[in-house]
Amino acid sequence: MTYHAHSNNPAGNWHPLQEHLAEVANLARARAAPAPWASEAELAGLLHDLGKYADRFQRRLEGQDAGLDHWSQGAWLALSKYQAIAAALSIQGHHIGLQRGDAQSLRGMQLESVAANHPQHLQLSDPDMNRLLQRAQADGLAFNALSTTALRNGFAQAVAAMLDVRLLFSCLVDADFLDTEAHFNGDAEGKRPRPAGPTLDAQAALTALNRYMGERIRAGTQADAQVLAARESLWRATGEAAQTAPNVFTLTAPTGSGKTLAMLRFALEHAARNKLKRIVLAVPFLTVIEQTAREYRQVFAGFPEHFVLEHHSLAGLGEESEQRDAEGAQERQRRLLAENWDAPIVLTTNVQLLESLFSNRPSSCRKLHTLMESVILFDEAQSLPQHLAVPTLAALSHLSSAYRSSVVFATATQPAFATLHEAVTHHAASGWKPVEVVPEHPKMFETLKRVDVAWPKSGEKRTWADLAAEIRDTDQALVVVNLKRHALDLLKVLGDEPDVFHLSTNLCAEHRRVVLDRVRTRLKAGQPCRLISTQCVEAGVDVDFPKVYRALAPLEAIAQAAGRCNREGRMNAKGQLGEVIVFEPDEGNEKKRGYPTFAYYQATEATRTMLSLNGGLDINDPAVFQAYYRRLYDLNNPASQNAELSQAIQALDFIGVVRGYRLIDQDAIQVLVPWADRWDDFQALRGEAEQTGISGGWMRRAQGLAVSVYRPRGGLPAWAIPAKLRRRGTSNSGVSDEWFILEGDYYDDTLGLKPPEGPQVFIA
Repeated sequence: MTYHAHSNNPAGNWHPLQEHLAEVANLARARAAPAPWASEAELAGLLHDLGKYADRFQRRLEGQDAGLDHWSQGAWLALSKYQAIAAALSIQGHHIGLQRGDAQSLRGMQLESVAANHPQHLQLSDPDMNRLLQRAQADGLAFNALSTTALRNGFAQAVAAMLDVRLLFSCLVDADFLDTEAHFNGDAEGKRPRPAGPTLDAQAALTALNRYMGERIRAGTQADAQVLAARESLWRATGEAAQTAPNVFTLTAPTGSGKTLAMLRFALEHAARNKLKRIVLAVPFLTVIEQTAREYRQVFAGFPEHFVLEHHSLAGLGEESEQRDAEGAQERQRRLLAENWDAPIVLTTNVQLLESLFSNRPSSCRKLHTLMESVILFDEAQSLPQHLAVPTLAALSHLSSAYRSSVVFATATQPAFATLHEAVTHHAASGWKPVEVVPEHPKMFETLKRVDVAWPKSGEKRTWADLAAEIRDTDQALVVVNLKRHALDLLKVLGDEPDVFHLSTNLCAEHRRVVLDRVRTRLKAGQPCRLISTQCVEAGVDVDFPKVYRALAPLEAIAQAAGRCNREGRMNAKGQLGEVIVFEPDEGNEKKRGYPTFAYYQATEATRTMLSLNGGLDINDPAVFQAYYRRLYDLNNPASQNAELSQAIQALDFIGVVRGYRLIDQDAIQVLVPWADRWDDFQALRGEAEQTGISGGWMRRAQGLAVSVYRPRGGLPAWAIPAKLRRRGTSNSGVSDEWFILEGDYYDDTLGLKPPEGPQVFIA
């Protein structure tokens, strides 16, 4: 008889199992080509659906059976006959996710154990593995011996070994998804594989980048001569460093030095020199990624569609309907390419990239194999949370040393991660010894000194009234505070003072964009402009104030705020420097916590301690930041943090690692708000949600009018109602647990969202 992998597609064709297993094996091996364990990936492809040779599974395809496990047979064969642990775990997890790799769990993969006590309460499609193997061989499948295995050294360094498993898992699940999709998209002529994404032509991309630099950046800049010289110095340094072999790098350069395009030059030249396949840029904030995406699209205008692929929450909400217009087709293609990062340049977030590196889910891990032989750039690298630093560095180091990838940590405030080398070696033998792309960066910081910093004296505090009085006497000033309630307190004292603007994530994205446009226009025209903001203005936002007030904070945050002061160096041409004034707020209640998190408080205390020892700190000296980070690491010892994650890693527990590795600790919800400037859009979106429910397209259109807040711990918010869900174009009684619509007059044109419970729900 003919055994099938999948039921009939719209053309009426069934999917032969032999054809599916052979094709998945070929695709998996092709994806694993850069790795020495490509034959193990091929074996995983051949065995992953071995249980479908069972009579019961064939009846299941006809709707006559259910509740079957068709993967455990292939997993146990891979383990027992070939000692292919990574293949066995990948086969076991290709539907249910990666499980555990400890010795007891591996022994538990025996079919007798699985049949007697199935963890998912399923039944084996056939407990006789030999019968299934005989049918597969009779079907023309050959199972050859392995040339090498992914886990040559076992699990000696757990983070590295678990990454090896995830990479093989990625090769398998992507191959399985693609072949299955090709079957169900098939027609009378056979399967229809999806079109491949564009490939990286690094030389052509370099030509486009150099042209953009000449025609758009150098020709249009208003920066002074020193800034221009520093930018050219960085440009040359990245080109020289790109000629080296794949490695782990740091790129330390001051704010305003042209770092974004310089590291793209490094990536392209490095890819061309080493024949690397892809460039992935990860950033911590959506504000940065949108700004970078706009510039990259300008650089590569005229290149194939999706040469630059965005994969983040704002880009991943395409219309789910069957629209056939060009825009809809492009969005569908973008979503397909985002599933496995099949594009030359990928722009994504730290959350998407790093949490995938520690995931166990097929959909999240599916893209990981594309990180082999790639250049992976991390902008604003100081944002990596300390409690995740050691395992993250271990995974990235192993990715570089074992799979010819280069990892670049770029920032103006480079963390002292090299001091964690010994701790990292416990998880990955290669440790963490990065090479600096710009060895002369201290001189660049000195050349690009654009601000003087005034530090508070010991015990000196300023009330909001004192600060407001100073601001009133200043035509153009930026004030950055640590908490949203601090911004609201200062705005309250300022009252109806003209030319005052407010920026925080209380404001929806469109509102923030309009505020920043107004601020930039007034700054450029020399008009009065006072901006009161939370830390969100420090996330790569391009504004240029002559004076910045910054509440005492972690040293890297103070440096980021200073990057919004005299940013283009135009004051230097007049023999002046920008003025940064660091102050400590006097709240009048010492019991109130003036910082968003405990880690933020600890880092602020490290800054305060260094101030007390030195009397002042030079934020233009990279050595000061190295001393600051070393002090901070001595204080909280990143290697000892996150006991839950450490225990899961040592237990080789892929499920537990997912729970312990989270960049954002608390879930957020999205609230659609009635901003006055977009009232008609709000009304249309609310009407659509009430009448037909929300879809992916609705979410995409709503993102600009949404405010993210922490999910209330005590239940759903009383001031917002959950949006109805739309299923397959019809109204459905279900409601979303992520999207809400604001009810009541709780959105202010200046302050943004002001729910009756107060500001404690807000994300800082």
